[in-house]
Amino acid sequence: MKKILTAALTAVVALSFTACNGFLDDNRYPETSIVNDPAFWNNSNNCQQQCNRFLQYFYGYGSGSSYGEFYFNTLSDDQAGNSFTNWKFTNVPATSSTYNTAYTIIRGCNFIIENVETSTLTDVEKRNYIGQARLMRGYEYAQLVKYYGDVILIENVEDPGSEALVQPRTDRKTVADFAYADLVYAAENISTQSGKQQFTKDLAKAMLSDFCLTEGTFWKYCTLADNYYAPDTERANEYLNRCVTWSEGLISSYPISSDYHALYNSTWSGDANSGITSLNKNSEVIFATQYEKDLFMHSTVDYTCSSTTQSGITKDAFDAYLFLDGKPKALTSYNTTDVPVYVANGVEGSGNGSGLSIEHMLQVRDQRLAATIDPYVYYKDQTWARGGAMQSTSSTGYGICKYDNVNIPVAYRYTSAKNYTCSPLFWGAVVCLNYAEAKAELGTITDGDIDKTLNKLYARAGLPSQTKASLSSMNDPANNMGVSSLIWEVRRCRRCELIMDNDYRYWDLIRWHQLELLDNSKYPNVLLGAAVCPDAPVQPTSTTNGYINATYGQNRIYEARQYVWPLPSDQLGSLNPNLKQNALWE
Repeated sequence: MKKILTAALTAVVALSFTACNGFLDDNRYPETSIVNDPAFWNNSNNCQQQCNRFLQYFYGYGSGSSYGEFYFNTLSDDQAGNSFTNWKFTNVPATSSTYNTAYTIIRGCNFIIENVETSTLTDVEKRNYIGQARLMRGYEYAQLVKYYGDVILIENVEDPGSEALVQPRTDRKTVADFAYADLVYAAENISTQSGKQQFTKDLAKAMLSDFCLTEGTFWKYCTLADNYYAPDTERANEYLNRCVTWSEGLISSYPISSDYHALYNSTWSGDANSGITSLNKNSEVIFATQYEKDLFMHSTVDYTCSSTTQSGITKDAFDAYLFLDGKPKALTSYNTTDVPVYVANGVEGSGNGSGLSIEHMLQVRDQRLAATIDPYVYYKDQTWARGGAMQSTSSTGYGICKYDNVNIPVAYRYTSAKNYTCSPLFWGAVVCLNYAEAKAELGTITDGDIDKTLNKLYARAGLPSQTKASLSSMNDPANNMGVSSLIWEVRRCRRCELIMDNDYRYWDLIRWHQLELLDNSKYPNVLLGAAVCPDAPVQPTSTTNGYINATYGQNRIYEARQYVWPLPSDQLGSLNPNLKQNALWE
């Protein structure tokens, strides 16, 4: 997990929670003397500044040349990297910044909670700052159980000799319930309702929407053999109902915007004269990363319009998009050919010179696809340039335009650490998808539910509205998850809406217990790309059955142990003799 600077263009205090080389070390160091001064915590500005420090630990498009969590996570069936992408872990790591940073943050949250509780602030002020700290603590524990299963639960600031620092791991259910209680407290007690760059009630609700869906579906689909736990239907339904409750309150407050692409390629303030939209004014955005030209920038766009080979989407992902009649590839009345057409001088589309056009395919598909990939296929020695940027290549032939904005000066697009488009972190479409999926899993979804969620997304994508009956009777032969047609279509909409965003697809496959789908020896389309055009003057280097092979024939074989991450070895043994490794990683 990469932690990067986000909305921290806000002025925050440079007092640091000491980050060291292990969970115990993180808990042995006291805070700075000024923070230990009780008078410090009697000042509301100081308390807010300490809470604001946690803004730096959220995902976005990255910081400078550091990667973010959009586009770069190629361990899914949505993308194939420009080099072979295996599992996140093939061996137990010696150490882990993911593990250490989470507990450093948790200690910082505990420190704020304890000091604010004994301050002279008003009760309302205390609940506000404690709520912000509990939001962050709950969020971190929610991530930890998702990664590792059972984890150590630390509720207070512990002294170096405390037995709490050498305790065994706490059961996942207990930790998850603790995280839920933290987030609920935040949703009920933070003073500010909304704000795209601050801790708010609505942000806590959006986190609850995500977390409850994850927890609910995990307990519905988990297996004792792969996940260490048997399914728990009662718990699954409890959390799915909680997801419905927390999501429902946000749907009307963050209506789906009309422009899908604008969610990803806007600047903060926008520029009407240049046709650049404002993310700050986007009605759908709950919480976001603000970047500013020449002040705080990233490199995500650079990786998708420079000479660096792009990590293109897969054939599996391309085939998932519906056609304009609302039907999948196997059932549509449209022409389903996926072979590019070789054209000279950009005859079919707006390409730069000759190329392999797929524009005719994009015109009859879910319009989110055209906002995600380019209208030309390109690869080594068959390059293509988007809007004045560099000649590019893609690992799968399908190039990524989702995060680029051709109205921004070209030097700020293809130059590393010079991109200033802004990223959503929590937004309306995700809440709608969470709500629809939870209701579908519970068996309580209605046409009214579909109208206020999925049909809003279908409309933006240029697709016809659907009903419970139409989704239930679709029966796409491509359904390989063993779920109903209704749930398959809900999952399809989620996949196409959130492709390459925030590592959603990888974690979706885990909570659905579908990680086996990433085994390309059984599902080859997850590492294949565009179809080969026989008329192309240059052919791809590596192909399989008429499609570009993005990873030159290497295989990623399914392993059940990948459902949980291994604990870093530096946390085991003498550091904490009571801490045991996840069994499948021993």
